[in-house]
Amino acid sequence: MTQTLRTQPLSHDAFAPFGDVLEIGDTPDMIINQGLCGRFHDLAKIDLIGDGARTGISLFNAQARSLPYTLEMMERHPLGSQAFIPMTAHPFLTIVAPDVNGKPGTPLAFQTKHGQGVNYHRNIWHGVLTPLAEPGLFAVIDRIGDGNNLEEHWFETPYLIIGA
Repeated sequence: MTQTLRTQPLSHDAFAPFGDVLEIGDTPDMIINQGLCGRFHDLAKIDLIGDGARTGISLFNAQARSLPYTLEMMERHPLGSQAFIPMTAHPFLTIVAPDVNGKPGTPLAFQTKHGQGVNYHRNIWHGVLTPLAEPGLFAVIDRIGDGNNLEEHWFETPYLIIGA
């Protein structure tokens, strides 16, 4: 048996309790490079804890998934935020959940549009990287350092995520 969730479009307001939406707005914060480039400045809070921790940039190449998608597990990173920035024009799923007594509560599923990435705040339950097309190439900005920065939770009853 499964529980069913519908995706919704990713928006700043709906995603705010879980992290930051990374996308450009209508007006850049400043114009740089001889007037040929708009800079949209400081879009995410990178949050790291722990002695010797630093910010790292990695590349992930994830296998594409499709809808309906079965969500069996969520994870969180207690020592640092984690940003996913797609390096293609393809949408991806971002699945988040509030914490309820140390476990994920009812998940929310968002489908991104072209030009959107996400930054999960530190200690936020989220699904694994879930591109909806190949290649699933992402730049990932997260914590590098000692300590256990991964906690997983497997659901007794999985969720079936369907389109909007």
